Amino acid sequence: MHATSTRLSLDPRARFGRRAGRRFLIEWVSVGCLGLVVILLTSFGRIGIGIDQLVYDQFLTLREQPLLSDIVVVEIDNASIDELGRWPWPRSVHARLLEQIAAAGPAAVIYDVLFTEPNADDAELAHAIALSPTYLPVLLTPPDASGARTVDKPVAPLAQAAAGLGHINFEVDSDGIARSVARFEGDDGSRWPQLTVLGADAVERGKLHLRGGLPPRRTNEPARGRDDGGEDRFLIPFGPNAANYAKLSFADVLAGKVPADRLRGRIVVIGVTASGLYDRFATPVSGELGPLPGVYIHANVLDTLLTGREIQPVELWVVFAAALGPLAALLAGFLVLSPRRSLLLTGALVLLAAAGSALLLYDGRLWISPVPAILGVVIVYPIWNWRRLETTMAYLRGELQRLADEPHLLPETPKRRREFGGDVLEQHMALMAQAAQRVQDMKRFVWDSLDSVPEPILVSDVAGVVLIANHAAKAHFARLGAPMPEGQPMRNVLGGLALVKTIDAGAASDNERNLYAHAHWPALLDPTRGEFAALMAQGVEVRDANERDHLLRYATCTNAQGETTGWIAGLVDVSALHAAERQREDALRLLSHDMRSPQASIIALVEIERARAEPVLARSLLERIERYARRALTLADDFVQLARAESQVYVLEPLSLTELVIDASDEVWPQAHAKRITLDTETGNDADDDPWICADRSLMTRALVNILNNAVKYSPPDTRIVCSFASPLAAKHAGSEAPRVSCTIRDQGYGIPKDQQAGLFERFHRFHEAERPEVGGAGLGMAFIKTVVTRHGGSVEVVSAPGEGTAFTVWLPALDDAPLDESNALRT
Repeated sequence: MHATSTRLSLDPRARFGRRAGRRFLIEWVSVGCLGLVVILLTSFGRIGIGIDQLVYDQFLTLREQPLLSDIVVVEIDNASIDELGRWPWPRSVHARLLEQIAAAGPAAVIYDVLFTEPNADDAELAHAIALSPTYLPVLLTPPDASGARTVDKPVAPLAQAAAGLGHINFEVDSDGIARSVARFEGDDGSRWPQLTVLGADAVERGKLHLRGGLPPRRTNEPARGRDDGGEDRFLIPFGPNAANYAKLSFADVLAGKVPADRLRGRIVVIGVTASGLYDRFATPVSGELGPLPGVYIHANVLDTLLTGREIQPVELWVVFAAALGPLAALLAGFLVLSPRRSLLLTGALVLLAAAGSALLLYDGRLWISPVPAILGVVIVYPIWNWRRLETTMAYLRGELQRLADEPHLLPETPKRRREFGGDVLEQHMALMAQAAQRVQDMKRFVWDSLDSVPEPILVSDVAGVVLIANHAAKAHFARLGAPMPEGQPMRNVLGGLALVKTIDAGAASDNERNLYAHAHWPALLDPTRGEFAALMAQGVEVRDANERDHLLRYATCTNAQGETTGWIAGLVDVSALHAAERQREDALRLLSHDMRSPQASIIALVEIERARAEPVLARSLLERIERYARRALTLADDFVQLARAESQVYVLEPLSLTELVIDASDEVWPQAHAKRITLDTETGNDADDDPWICADRSLMTRALVNILNNAVKYSPPDTRIVCSFASPLAAKHAGSEAPRVSCTIRDQGYGIPKDQQAGLFERFHRFHEAERPEVGGAGLGMAFIKTVVTRHGGSVEVVSAPGEGTAFTVWLPALDDAPLDESNALRT
C-alpha cells in the first residue's frame, strides 16, 4: 500500500469534481427537494392536519389562562332540576330568576336558553328581560344546497325586550373538537353576531360598565368585532382552568340564597349543565376536563373578547415560509457535520420549531403550526442517512461478494493487497474489508465447528459469563422454555439442572465424591471456583426440567501464553442410553425369571416323572407341563406382538369397529363362560350408527382381546361386561374437533386404585399381583394396547375405582379422518 498525505476535507466542493462527489451533490439536492415537497403537502394540504391539531391542543393544556372575575355562570344544574321539577320549566320561573338578578344590579345577562315557542307567560318573561341588559340566543341551521340558513329566533315579545340577539353555533373540526368560533354567521339574507360579541362590544363602547372596569387588552390593536362581511373566525384560548369561573346554582339564585354583591356589576351567563340536557362539546382541554357545556364555552369566548386574547391562525404561506428555515439549516449541516452531530442538529431544530410556535401562541396570540417544519427535518434526516448508509453498504456488499467469489482461505494466510485506490475514506474502507475478511473467516470457522457439534456447547469468559452458545445449546434451552444463555453467568444458565451423581460413583471414594458434590450443588456450576475444577472436568450427571439426563463437563480455554481466558461447558444427552440400559435390565430380568422359571419347572417335573417307578400321576403332570409351556409360549408371543406394534408398518383397511369388538368377544367367550361372565355388545338398530375406522385388523383385534381378557381376569364370577359405542357426531360433540368414534368396555371387576393408574400402560407393570397371584401375565398387554391405539391416531382413557369396576374407552379417528401417511400406508 502506497503512503498518502491526502486528508478528508469537510468542504463538499473538494469532492464535487469526482464521481462520488457528483453523486453526493445529486443526492443532497434530491433530499432537499423531498423535504420541500413534504413541507408543501403539510402546509397547504390536509396530510398533517391531525398532528397539527394534536400539537395545538397539547400546547393549550400546558398553560392556564387568567379568568375574569366579572363573569359569573348561573348553572341550570342537577340540583335545580331536582328542586324545581322536570325541564322545561314554566317561563314564569325564568322571569322570577331574572327579577332576582336585576335586583342585584348586574352589568348584563347572557341567557343561553332558546325560547322559540309562544307561551302564556311570555309577557311576564319579557318584562323581566327588560329589567337588565339581557342578550338572548338564536340558532342557525346548517346551510342547505343553495347556501340559505334558517334562523330560530325567540318569540317576538322576548326578542323585543332583549338588548340583543346573537347566534350560539359552534363548529367542530374534522376530529370532532370545537376550537374556534365565528364572530358573525348567517347567509346573504341575514347576519348574526355571536351571542357574547354583543356584550363585549357594549363593554368596549362604554354602554356596559363592569365592576372591575374595562379589562386591559393583551395587544395595542383597536377593539375588534366590527362586521366587515366575513365570519372573522378566531381560535378560543382554552386552558386547563376553562371551567373555573364563579358558578351559582339556578335554584339558589331563584330562592334568594345568593348575596347580591356576587352579581352586582358582573356579566351573568346562564345556561344548562344538568346531566342529559346540555349540549356537550369536546374541546382541546377535554382530556383533563371532559366535554364542556355550551355555557362555559360562551364564558370563555366572552372572556377572550373582553381581554383581546383571540388566537389568529396565520396564512398558510407563512407556515410554509417558516418551515423552510429549519430545513435549510439541516441541509447545510449535512455538508459539514458528522452523522452524530447531524442527529443533534435535527433534535435541536425540532425543539426550536416547537418552542417558537408555543412562544407565538402564548405571547403573540398567533398560531403558526410547527408540524410542517418538524416533519420536514424528521423525514429528511433518516432519508439522508439511509442514502449515506446505502452508499456504504453498496461498497461493503461488493467486498463481501468478492470475498464469496474467492476460494476459502483457511488454513492459508490471507494475501495482502498491493495497492488501494481512491480517497482516504475508500482506503480505510479497503483496509477494514481486509481485516474484516480475516476475522470473519476465523469467526465462521469457529462457528461452523461449534454448530456442527450435536451436543449443546457453552463458551464463557474468565468471569463465567456465557459469550457463545452453539445451535444445539440454543435449541436445548428453547425446548426448556428458558431464556437464551448469551450474556448470563454460567451458573444461572445451568442452574435449572438437578445433580444426579458424579461419574463412576461406585467405590467408597466415589461415594464420598458424590456426597461432596451434592453438598456443594449448585456452586459447582460456577467455573470461577477453582476447588471444583477437577470434579467438573471429570463430569457430573444432571437432569433437566424435561426429566432428561445429561453428562455435564467443563474444559478450560487458554490463550497462546497458557493463561486462562474462559471455560467451555458441554452437555451430552444420555437419556437414550439410560433408557436402553433400563430396557436391557427389564429384558434380562424377564429372561432370567419369567421365561427361565417355567422352563426350569418343566425340566424338574420331567425329572420327577422319570425317577418314579410307577408314574401314576402322568396325566395331571402332563397338564402342569402343558400349562408351563403355554405360559412361556404366551410370554414369547406377547414380546413378538409388542415389537410388531412398535416397529412394523400397519396394513390399514376400512373396518367396522362393531365387528372387531364382536370378533374379540368371540375369542374371549370361552374364558368368560368358564367364570359365568356375560359379554354384551350394544349395537345400534340403524346401520348408519355403525362406527367405521381405518385400522390394521389383526393388531386392533388383538388390542381389543387384551382389554376383554383383562376385564375377564379381574372380574368376579357371575358379573357382566358391556361394550358400547359412540358415533362420529357424538364423539365430535364430546370435545374433539375432528370426527372420532369410541368403544367403551366396562366391567364389574375389582377396579384399579387411583395411585396405580398412572403406570397402567408401562411395561412389566401388573396389578392385583399381591391379592390375586393366580392371575398370570407378564405386564405387556396394556403396553401393547397403548402402542396400537396411539399409532392408529387414537387415545385410551381409563375410569376406575376399587370395588366399582373399570371402564376402558378407546378413541379412534372416524373412517374419513383416519391417518394415511408413509408410516401407516394403506396396503392393497
